[in-house]
Amino acid sequence: MSTRRTERARRGVVVGTAGALLATALVPAAQAAPAPTDTGAALAAAAPSQVTVRPDPSYAGEPFEGWGTSLVWFANATGDYPDEIRERLADMVFGDEGLNLNIARYNVGGGNAPDVPDYLRAGGAVDGWWSAPEGTTRTDVDWWDPANPDHWDPDADATQRWWVDRIKDEVTHWETFSNSPPWFMTVSGYVSGGFDANADQLKTDSIDDFADYLVGVTERLEDAHGIDVDTVDPFNEPNTNYWGTQLGADGNPTGGRQEGAHMGPGLQQQVIPALADALEGSSTDAVISAMDETNPGTFARNWNSYPDAVRDQVSQLNVHTYGTGQRTTVRDIAKGEDKPLWMSEVGGNWSSTGQDFETMESGLGSAQHIVDDLRELEPSAWVFWQPVEDYANMAPGGESADGMNWGEIQIPFDCTAEDTLETCPIYTNTKYWATQNFTHHITPGDRLVGVDDANSTAAVTADGTGATVVHVNAATTDRAVTLDLAGFADVAPGATVTPVVTSTDGYLVEGEPVAVTDGEDGPAATLVVPAESVTTFVVDGVSGVADDAPLAQDGHVYRVDGVQSGRSLAPAGSGVRIETDAADADQLWTLTDLGAPEGSGTHRSRYALANVGTGALLAVTGDTSATTVPAPADPADTPAAARWILSTTGDGTSTLVNASSRTLLEVGGQATADGSPVGTYLANSGDNQRWRLLDETVLGTEPVDLFTTPGTAPELPATVTTVLRDGRGELPVTWDVPGDDAWAAPGTVEVRGTVTTPAGTTVDATATVVVDVLTDTRRASATTYVGGLPALPDTVTAVTAGGTDVERPVTWEAVADAAVAQVGVVEVTGTADAGSGRTLPATVRVLVTAPGEANAALADGTTTAATFTEPGYAAQRVVNGDLTDKGWSNWRSGTKNPTDTLTVSLPAERDLTRVVTRFWRDGSAESWPRTVQVEARVDGAWQAVGEPVAVSGGSAAPVVDVPADVRADAVRVVMTARDNTHLVVSEIEVMAKVPGEPEPGWDAGATYTGGEAVFHDDAFWTAQWWTRETPGSSVWGSWQETVRAADGTALWTPSRVFDDGDVVRHDGVTYRAQWWTRNQEPGQQHGPWQVLDA
Repeated sequence: MSTRRTERARRGVVVGTAGALLATALVPAAQAAPAPTDTGAALAAAAPSQVTVRPDPSYAGEPFEGWGTSLVWFANATGDYPDEIRERLADMVFGDEGLNLNIARYNVGGGNAPDVPDYLRAGGAVDGWWSAPEGTTRTDVDWWDPANPDHWDPDADATQRWWVDRIKDEVTHWETFSNSPPWFMTVSGYVSGGFDANADQLKTDSIDDFADYLVGVTERLEDAHGIDVDTVDPFNEPNTNYWGTQLGADGNPTGGRQEGAHMGPGLQQQVIPALADALEGSSTDAVISAMDETNPGTFARNWNSYPDAVRDQVSQLNVHTYGTGQRTTVRDIAKGEDKPLWMSEVGGNWSSTGQDFETMESGLGSAQHIVDDLRELEPSAWVFWQPVEDYANMAPGGESADGMNWGEIQIPFDCTAEDTLETCPIYTNTKYWATQNFTHHITPGDRLVGVDDANSTAAVTADGTGATVVHVNAATTDRAVTLDLAGFADVAPGATVTPVVTSTDGYLVEGEPVAVTDGEDGPAATLVVPAESVTTFVVDGVSGVADDAPLAQDGHVYRVDGVQSGRSLAPAGSGVRIETDAADADQLWTLTDLGAPEGSGTHRSRYALANVGTGALLAVTGDTSATTVPAPADPADTPAAARWILSTTGDGTSTLVNASSRTLLEVGGQATADGSPVGTYLANSGDNQRWRLLDETVLGTEPVDLFTTPGTAPELPATVTTVLRDGRGELPVTWDVPGDDAWAAPGTVEVRGTVTTPAGTTVDATATVVVDVLTDTRRASATTYVGGLPALPDTVTAVTAGGTDVERPVTWEAVADAAVAQVGVVEVTGTADAGSGRTLPATVRVLVTAPGEANAALADGTTTAATFTEPGYAAQRVVNGDLTDKGWSNWRSGTKNPTDTLTVSLPAERDLTRVVTRFWRDGSAESWPRTVQVEARVDGAWQAVGEPVAVSGGSAAPVVDVPADVRADAVRVVMTARDNTHLVVSEIEVMAKVPGEPEPGWDAGATYTGGEAVFHDDAFWTAQWWTRETPGSSVWGSWQETVRAADGTALWTPSRVFDDGDVVRHDGVTYRAQWWTRNQEPGQQHGPWQVLDA
């Protein structure tokens, strides 16, 4: 591949000779700013945002079938173009230096009657394969006989079929599909749909003929072109109101503009068996795929209405993602059915600037859609609607007044036999290049694997010796991406990560390899990717699955916590329920990996869940109720009703799909009360069907450090902190306490203890006791901002007579507002517990800085709530720190909500500065509100923060930044939606004051004049006159150290000058200066200081 693009290609136009094809794929590395090998220097210089991405090879799909497209309109329009043009297009779509597609869906045209004038869009009138007798009109509908060879046209559809011949060596999977039956099988008599777009369009007495037609075309296509069709889909978005025909005054149709036919679920259930029968007696080996519905939610409604006999006749599930809600629903349906799943069609605009060949907006939108499809659907193939669109239709005034950006490639659909690439130019937008970040590097035979980042897709190579991660950075700033490769069993010496970057600075630019290094958290590599870019990370030298990567670990126990309820799964008689009791063994389960069906990936592995308390297995009954059943002696004999499939998007939660009932474990009615029953139900992507499987196997305990004085037995804690795979816990401990003589003399005593886990196992605990007398404390430190009371430490470091440091509880004096009213240093005194009734004085020095700012919503303990949530897009996603993901959504089928509210509750009150709401563009929808009103909870009551903010439309997703000078413990964002438009929020940042840097800091190279102040060595200094001296070098020098006491009074320091009448505190006593003084300590009998406390 060439390393340089032409300027014309960068602008989105492909012209010239065939030899120039994609000789534009890369630009010099300097133009694309690839990640340098010195990643530390790059991070320091650019200060980008950071994200860690961890591929999980233990959660791997079946071998990926590849990337594809429907042929349909673009093939119909261009199949008779001059060779120069159509060959260039074929290379751009299916060539290995183009989109590199390997799957083709051939459209079986329906075709209107011979007497119907053409009214469909350019390319939309795909030929039918029927041959009507001379004089046939639209009123003649009973003439066709599939057994009559004269009623077939073996030469039909020459243009789309040119493409079949041209690409058949590149295509590994063929599918035939129908948008509409031929006109004579339809109710309306036209292929653009019924006069009622909600009514079934296929005549019931034509169902068998339609099946014979599809099979007959498939057979003839195979025979004529020497190909093998793998699947046949009789539908296209059948249960929608998209497909309608309108007639003009002359009785001829004026619209719709494309073939389509409504077929509701009831009719679908008749067509599928008819097609199965027709295939049974045919020469093709093709099987049925279905039903190519417009979005996952409608797919699920259709599928769930099918009886088992009809489901069994469908070998592959096909779904479109023009609507994105409930992707995980279809994922779990496919797993329950144990059938392959395709994302079989999608396309989109993803542009707020209309037809635009340079903006990265469309490339980023398309790439993020691919990432979301692969992560949430887990399909075995991903297929375009069509990557080639009609340039004129996309231009302003075509499909819309402002123009549109559908297609990765655009070309006029009205070129003639005399045209050339100069007169019939081919245009590409950034979707064309961003797509290749996927299609060039995730190839057939690779396996998609789990990943914990919503902006990334990951796969392992077919040979198992490498991996690919594609990352979308839609932010306007650079991003440091750390690839955490600890999930792989083997990382070879010399393993590298090579970035391939697409941005406005260059397309598919290959950077320098970066070495994988072994750090504290395991092997990793960090690379900086540009703003608004799509980057492929090609990882060489990784293989296998690390022992600790799979969720199910031998001998481990798990708590199964409901995401929506917050309570844990437990048996309840013959059923199961949710409870809350961390010490109850009934709330722990062991997981046994029973393996995946042959040919599937580990993402479809079956698991047995055995209750630790009872030993019984989680299962379903014949009516799909949840229950427990006795465990067999051999896990291999686990009944199907007790086998569960765990599905995850990588967010730390899973669904549990029963392999027998195909239903999902859920808390019925979204109940939250302790003891609420748990059952199973059809997949719906609800939070009540999501569970957190927390590994609660106690791996060890944190060491305990204690102190006591000689002759006094220590107070040993009743509980210890336990070390778990998923964090930390706390359990009771029994100590083996030594006799009193152990504490008689100074020294160190080690006490052993035993912890009994809820699973009935035991682990050791250790307490190290220092026996001595405390003599002093070390000064502690803290920070705060001007106007903010400091958070002081709960303990201070005390020093024993033997010189050992121990932590001791401390009580601090109160800090007055006056003490933190300005930048400087405050010294607070306190009393430390020294044991045996003794105390020691303690001090903490607080640096008071100008306020900084940070997102308080990222603190542990932050909670969220929403008045309505689309399943799968919970409110908690708006406080995950990702400013560019699809966070919370309120999309719903039908009428959209006119208003919704998101609430963010902080763990404690904070001094707020502003509330930033970042919205997210959902495809071409302006999925943000008309107005936003921010409110804050102050002293328990809600109050408005400013006036409502009008949010403009017609551009990229807006960011609403509302100033908020208020102390509050919660905020809420009240959104008034646009007419019948859903809302999507990426992030809500609750910005609050935090301590800033202690600035200005002393600069050894600077010159200071009298009155200037600096921080140096945790102290605050003020210059008395012109100086270049180091602060603190002399008490008689040019710098005065200024410190305030907790009540705001000045503290005496040797270097500070005090005048007659100045009041200070020193060693807990208040003094007044009687004359000018410096370096004269208060408390001397004849000095300048007068005691005021007496």
